[in-house]
Amino acid sequence: MIDQTVDDFNLPATSDRAFTLSACRGSIVVLYFYPKDSTPGCTTEAQQFRDLYPQFVKAGAVVVGVSRDGIKSHENFKARQNLPFDLLADTEEFLCARFAVIKMKSMYGKQVRGIERSTFVIDRQGVLRREWRAVKVAGHAQAVLDFLAQL
Repeated sequence: MIDQTVDDFNLPATSDRAFTLSACRGSIVVLYFYPKDSTPGCTTEAQQFRDLYPQFVKAGAVVVGVSRDGIKSHENFKARQNLPFDLLADTEEFLCARFAVIKMKSMYGKQVRGIERSTFVIDRQGVLRREWRAVKVAGHAQAVLDFLAQL
């Protein structure tokens, strides 16, 4: 998928909006997939993107979080964490499938199907330029920001 144009998509987003990739042409899009609202790792990751958000904006980037949670859960998570960016509700796993982020994972000794924490950077022309899979939260948002300096 690297160096290929990402097909347009439209998903429900927080703030009573729909998010459409084509509406972001001219901006870099940082699309990060996370397993579940309000869980420890996902909260830390969202906070790191939040804390660096002014620098992402300065770099010309739109940050968007994606999980399978619904809009109500996303709105609560966004409000509690004071997130300045939108969260997309991929309840039907449409975008998760497109980016192949659904994996079998071990949770408390049981196999469960869930989102593998992953981030994708789409350039101003809609071309996928970088992907991170099986992301470790610590320092990840900074690594993404550092990559943007190369675009």
